[in-house]
Amino acid sequence: MSDQPEDKEPRRKMVKAPTGGNLSGRSKGHTAVKTAKFRTQSSAKWLERQLNDPYVQQAKAEGWRSRAAFKLIEIDERFNLLHKGAKVIDLGCAPGGWVQVAIKRGASHVVGVDLLPVDPVPGADLLEADFTDPAIGPQLMDLMGGKPDVILSDLAHNTVGHKQTDHLKIMGLLEMAGDFALDNLKPGGAFIAKAFQGGETEHLLLKLKVTFETVKHFKPKSSRVGSSEIYIVAIGFKG
Repeated sequence: MSDQPEDKEPRRKMVKAPTGGNLSGRSKGHTAVKTAKFRTQSSAKWLERQLNDPYVQQAKAEGWRSRAAFKLIEIDERFNLLHKGAKVIDLGCAPGGWVQVAIKRGASHVVGVDLLPVDPVPGADLLEADFTDPAIGPQLMDLMGGKPDVILSDLAHNTVGHKQTDHLKIMGLLEMAGDFALDNLKPGGAFIAKAFQGGETEHLLLKLKVTFETVKHFKPKSSRVGSSEIYIVAIGFKG
């Protein structure tokens, strides 16, 4: 699905990883961006943030398609869900960073879907489609060829600028992702989904707490400062 500005970057192609480098020492200083006639103030601020974001720089250096890859890496280092041979479905997979991470950490097969096109990733079947279309869920399961061990959701939508409307759309996507997980996960499986602090997630959390052994909230360090995003991590699906 389309990404919200605070969480995702435009798609970029993989680059060759360097022999060194780390998150704390890649930038030589703050880069300021002037507002040109062809650039709005908001886009100039976004570009400045990108140029000075160490996670953006590290993603480019290591060949990840977006800084969001580090969020899933942090989640998996904390909960150890992407085990070797795991089958994974990624909802809202563009530009493909989470798909890359899942395969890198041992997944045997990844199926992803997004409204936006995603460059191919070896070991993954990627579908350009609207997840909210009732026909897409069965297509994802057909491509998977069985029940997945992990379902990921980084779904977002294009904001319209009306707070209540945007909030309802966000919660609607989260609920749909949760229902898809409850209908299709393998027993013992896990569900990871982006939510937002202050969002009305009680109904979904209640369903998850009944059907999973453990349900946690997790805030990756790689989430942008000021971002209200948080991830729901549900482990041990009861089936």
